[in-house]
Amino acid sequence: MAKPRKPKNEDPKPENSGALVHHQKLCLSIDLHKRLVYGYTELEIAVPEIGIVGLHAENLGIESVSVDGEPTEFEYYPQQHQQQAEDDDRRWSSVDSPASAADAAGSVYLSALEKELVPNLLINCCKPAKAESEQLEQQPVSENGFHSSAEPKQNVRVVRINYWIEKAETGIHFKDNVLHTDNQIRRARCWFPCIDDSSQRCCYDLEFTVAHNLVAVSTGSLLYQVLSKDNPPRKTYVYKLDVPVAARWISLAVAPFEILPDHQFSLISHMCLLPNLSKMRNTVEYFHSAFSCYKDYLSADFPFNSYKQVFIEPEMAVSSMSLGASMNIFSSQVLFDEKLIDQTIDTRIKLAYALARQWFGVYITPEGPDDEWLLDGLSGFLTDFFIKKHLGNNEARYRRYKANCAVCKVDSSGATALSCSSSCKDLYGTHYMGLYGKIRSWKAVAILQMLEKQMGPESFRRILQTVVSRAQDKTRSVKTLSTKEFRHFANKVGNLERPFLKDFFPRWVGSCGCPILRMGFSYNKRKNIVELAVLRGCTASQTSSTSALDINPNTENRDGDSGWPGMMSIRVYELDGMYDHPILPMAGEAWQLLEIQCHSKLAARRFQKPKKGLKLDGSDDNGDVPSMDVRSSTESPLLWIRADPDMEYLAEIHFNQPVQMWINQLEKDKDVIAQAQAISTLEALPQLSFSVVNALNNFLTDSKAFWRVRIEAAFALASSASEETDFAGLLHLIKFYKSRRFDSDIGLPKPNDFHDFAEYFVLEAIPHAVAMVRAADKKSPREAIEFVLQLLKYNDNNGNPYSDVFWLAALVQSVGELEFGKQSILLLSSLLKRIDRLLQCDSLMPSYNGILTISCIRTLAQIALKLSGFIPLDRVYELVKPFRDLKAMWQVRIEASRALLDLEFHLKGIDAALLLFIKYVQEEPSLRGQLKLATHVMRLCQMKEGPSSNDEISSQNLISLLCLMEGRMAFNNVFLRHYLFCILQVIAKRYEFVYF
Repeated sequence: MAKPRKPKNEDPKPENSGALVHHQKLCLSIDLHKRLVYGYTELEIAVPEIGIVGLHAENLGIESVSVDGEPTEFEYYPQQHQQQAEDDDRRWSSVDSPASAADAAGSVYLSALEKELVPNLLINCCKPAKAESEQLEQQPVSENGFHSSAEPKQNVRVVRINYWIEKAETGIHFKDNVLHTDNQIRRARCWFPCIDDSSQRCCYDLEFTVAHNLVAVSTGSLLYQVLSKDNPPRKTYVYKLDVPVAARWISLAVAPFEILPDHQFSLISHMCLLPNLSKMRNTVEYFHSAFSCYKDYLSADFPFNSYKQVFIEPEMAVSSMSLGASMNIFSSQVLFDEKLIDQTIDTRIKLAYALARQWFGVYITPEGPDDEWLLDGLSGFLTDFFIKKHLGNNEARYRRYKANCAVCKVDSSGATALSCSSSCKDLYGTHYMGLYGKIRSWKAVAILQMLEKQMGPESFRRILQTVVSRAQDKTRSVKTLSTKEFRHFANKVGNLERPFLKDFFPRWVGSCGCPILRMGFSYNKRKNIVELAVLRGCTASQTSSTSALDINPNTENRDGDSGWPGMMSIRVYELDGMYDHPILPMAGEAWQLLEIQCHSKLAARRFQKPKKGLKLDGSDDNGDVPSMDVRSSTESPLLWIRADPDMEYLAEIHFNQPVQMWINQLEKDKDVIAQAQAISTLEALPQLSFSVVNALNNFLTDSKAFWRVRIEAAFALASSASEETDFAGLLHLIKFYKSRRFDSDIGLPKPNDFHDFAEYFVLEAIPHAVAMVRAADKKSPREAIEFVLQLLKYNDNNGNPYSDVFWLAALVQSVGELEFGKQSILLLSSLLKRIDRLLQCDSLMPSYNGILTISCIRTLAQIALKLSGFIPLDRVYELVKPFRDLKAMWQVRIEASRALLDLEFHLKGIDAALLLFIKYVQEEPSLRGQLKLATHVMRLCQMKEGPSSNDEISSQNLISLLCLMEGRMAFNNVFLRHYLFCILQVIAKRYEFVYF
């Protein structure tokens, strides 16, 4: 047995010597009681000429290694994380400012990422010449098609490694009677030796021996189970995965699971622990619809022989979702029973997305780092298709619109370029972490949807069907997809012209930045035309855009604002109907003046004007003409105008048209995006007239309108409420709520009735909107505070079949949004008593995921910060601190920690908050909790309203963050490590992404 060697600084870095794994077998024995995992792995490896095979292994004890049954020499270089405390000051002596700490963080992070690429288990596979010739003669043909007899003879050896897991801290985790793995990038090596690289894919045989009362769920198809004759007996689960996948996608979960076969598809199984069985049964009832949705759209069977969904306790999960080939592990917090309403949509989308990733990302993989965006985008595109089909077109379009808006706000630097060497190859997978990872995913989906708009939905569907059918072709060994291939399909299958594609992919995929369009118009009555003025810009600076573009040697040099391919459509709504004009070129001159011919004849309308008023029966001569403001009709035939109504471009559009036209758009356009745009514009007006307030109120009360946009109208009404409008917005909100939820005879709220889900969501948001209303002194009107108090006081859920936990949580959070003045401060004690009562009830009968306690903690912290002059913060600190107990629900514990960090930040500044964060994150046992704390602290670092914007951060805190970042805790939690890097960059007032 070889002892781990500590690598010397002068040792050259061993390169991955070109070894290729054809097949891997993994046999492990697991003892949950002793927290022991031991066994062996066998790899069929094509050995390079040098005769040395480099594998990745970490946190493992290597007992022995053999090649073709013969013991061999090996060297093992595990990573060294423990640093001597006395060395810290010397090592970081140059760190004396946020800027120097940020530089050091970049160096530490890059060094750690580069080390992870280097194999650290080196195995000697050299053999005597005689054995070599015998081995070549008997070389088998791989079943998975990686090589055949027609290929040159390869030096294939069977390498067996006997090992045990020394520290189950990352990659694989124990808790109570459950073991599970996670799919953190480059952490498969922490539970079995492998080539831990996404470019290395092979088939697997898997055997796991566990106690007889446990279930071992893993990747691939379950072939059989074997019960041993031991006392007590043990059971071996044998799985086979005949689809080549990367080591990262091998998953395992062991626990006394309850198994629920899907009632529609026999290859689907759902598993959880016994207490969650009823919730899981309710949650997955719909799942077959997502499965059949993808199957029908792609015209192909599911790529794996089985699919397992495993739900484990939230505190155990590294993230809410951990992907594996033919298997996904979820946090059980996504499960819900039939009484819950709010969780349904989010959970269905999450499960649907995880299933889509099985197709694009796990089964079909990117050819290289530059192609990761494509598989990420395709899985998001497939998820959007499910949303559209099963949750409604309004839900899909609204979500896509909001995602596009977020992309346009953030897409301003090379970090958001999807496919160029500096943003992919050199970032080692970190570009899909954090906020920018989410933005990149949304941008990828938006770009694919733009292509779908250009070629048509059926043509785009045929491309995806071609991609999948090609991957399922058994004569093809490679199941990868590249941007170049997809571009070829767009030309051949989608019938898009080569010149368009030549511009499209470099500009949208290889570059950063989205178009910004500022538009205004005037109506020329004499010519009966619309004169449209357009100024085009870009969200990214010229240097960022061009640098991202010029990285690709095949891309021609261009200015950052040279434009985008294609023509944008302008939709004009006239008295006679709607007309589309695809006339706005997205390239060329930044300033453009366009003429749009109107179809309605204004003179003819005036000729009919002698017939004033209505007929005696109340009808109008022009009953088919949309009603509108009389002045507008006499001046022009235009009702309203929209740019890019079908979201054919990922663009930020600022359109200037009269207020009445925005009102017309809100009232008459049935598209949810048009309605949301109108509300946003009307809300931003410097002065809101009564006509605007009435239009917003009419939309809020329209039960046929989409509920998410109605909520936006409610908040716009709250923003419009002022003394200038006699608080008309506030009165409308209260009147609307009372018309739905109050008993008119007694003037008090009725018992809850949540049968109408859309109306439930709208009414749930009203108290929050009311709490946002402000008087001239920036305080909440007394009517708003009394309204919220009344709802808390008289909430009655008797007889309601649905839970009111989210309803109550929203009410409590609305209390936190209130601003108390000298007169209304008297109502605070009544509100606090209600919150205290809810906290006591929730401690006795915990609510779903502790959401009620979380809302109470958050609200108490908000009130304490707003009224720090009246409420001693020490008392609030003592009230919240007990919720940090390790026995508390992890969501509650993290919310309490967040609240205390907020108090520390606002009371003492960012330096004190960072010191407290370091303490909390070291005490937090859950990897997910560590990440939540780091995310929150990064937000605090971005805030400017602390006690002092120039608050200095001590060098000791900066050094502590650096030590934390390069320590074992950060190695175990790659997301925490990434956020620690981001925190140090934000402190130095730099962008919070890796862009070396």
